[in-house]
Formats: sequence, structure tokens, C-alpha cells
Amino acid sequence: METLEATFFLFVFVPLVNPAPPLQQESLQFYEYDTDVSMGSLTQQDDEIQSKDIRKDGTNISLDTSLMLQSDDRQLDVPPTKDTNLPTCLLCVCLSGSVYCEEIDIEAVPPLPKETAYLYARFNKIKRIAASDFADITTLRRIDFSGNRIEEIEDGAFSKLLLLEELSLAENRLVKLPVLPPKLTTFNANQNRIKSRGIKANAFKKLTNLAYLYLGHNALESVPLNLPESLRILHLQYNNITTITDDTFCKSNNTRYIRTSMDEIRMEGNPIVLAKHVNAFSCLRMLPVGTYY
Repeated sequence: METLEATFFLFVFVPLVNPAPPLQQESLQFYEYDTDVSMGSLTQQDDEIQSKDIRKDGTNISLDTSLMLQSDDRQLDVPPTKDTNLPTCLLCVCLSGSVYCEEIDIEAVPPLPKETAYLYARFNKIKRIAASDFADITTLRRIDFSGNRIEEIEDGAFSKLLLLEELSLAENRLVKLPVLPPKLTTFNANQNRIKSRGIKANAFKKLTNLAYLYLGHNALESVPLNLPESLRILHLQYNNITTITDDTFCKSNNTRYIRTSMDEIRMEGNPIVLAKHVNAFSCLRMLPVGTYY
């Protein structure tokens, strides 16, 4: 009986059930690396990402980029400056007794360490040397102020520098010479505005170690008097020297006198004709360089 009921169910109800449709797999598309679909889609994505950074005002600069540009502009607008109020050994270079203050636009002599022996302060804007600048620095042996704007040197500015051997004041605006220290061996005052009245009669007389004297390119009308016997090199070129005497280099009352140390005298560029003053060079081993006719 149970077998008949099962068979009746299969024949009556099974045909009424609709079979389910077969499953369809989702189609997948694969793209090669060099197809235009992949490149185009990537470019479109980049454009969409960049468009998110566009500001509301319509410009195409992001906020971060704008701030960076503004910061760069502010930095470019700041002019470079030189802090001349720094301590000397920060402003200059101090090295084993030497102080180098070259081309830093200082307008006065900076305070120096007490052990300073060599000072190089070339090509600055120094206009004046005060007596107090070296009052406590007695160890100086060499000073170079070439290429400044020095117009005035106070009396006694170098008087305490008893060890000073070399002094250069070349390429400045001096009209007279200061009192020079006694042990000087080299003095350079080329290319200034010095006239003969700006040099005292005994300015060099007591400088018994002076060997090199440079006074070229000034406004001298005559050769300085009382030049020391130690002098080896004398430069007087391109001045306004018009006269010379028999006692300028020699001794008119001593015909046997020979100036043995003098090796070179330059007088070219002066209006004087040296051939008219033959006796003035009779004690020299070599004639001066200059015009003879």
C-alpha cells in the first residue's frame, strides 16, 4: 500500500515542478598591458584625483602647494645681510695669532684678541683708525689695511706697537702719513692722496730697519727727506715730483759716500727729467727707473 502511494506521487506531482535554469558564470574581461582601455582608465583616474585638489576659487593649485610657494616667495624677498656686531672671532677668522677680517664690510677696526700678531683687514669700509684700536695689543707684527676708505689716523695709533714690522695702508684715501713705529721694515702707502706736506721731514729718519718703502701713485711733489740707510727698495712712481737735490739720496759734502743697501728706485710717471740731476745719483749703484730725456 505504501509502495502504491509513493508511485502515485511521482507520476502526479513531479511533472508539475519546473526545472531551475542552469547557472551562468559571470564573464570576466582581461586586458593586455598595452591596450588603450587600461591606459585611458588610468589617465582618467589621475585626472579625477588631481581635480580633488582644486580650490574653490577656480585655480588649479592645491592648498599645500600654495603655502609652499608663498613661503618660498617670502624667503626670496629677504636680502642677504652681514652681521658686523658679532664677536671678532665669529665675524672674522682667528687662527693661531692671526686674525683675518677680509671683505666683510666692517667700518671700524674690530676688538682683537690680546695675543694677535697678524691682522689682515683688507677690502672693507674702514674710514678711521683710532688711537684706542691697538692700545692693548702690543704683540702685533703685521697689519694690512689695503683697500679700505681710511682718511684719518689718530696720532699715536701705532705708537705702542713696538714689535710691528710690516704695515700696509695701500689703496686708501690718506692725505698725510701717521707717526710710524720704530721697528718697521716694510711700509706700503701706494695709491693714496698723499702730498709732500703730508710727510714730516723726519718721518723716516729713525726707522733704522726700514727696507721697503712704497709711495707710488700719490701726489708727492718731491722725494721724502732723510731716508734711512737701511732702505733697499723705494717706489715713487706716478707722483708729481718735479725736483730733486744732490742730498736726496747722496751726501753733497762727501763724494766718497756710497749708498750700499739701495737696490731699486722707481720714479717713472713723474714730470721730472732725471738726466738734469746726474749728481743726485752719484752715490747709487744703479740709476733710478724713470725719464732721462
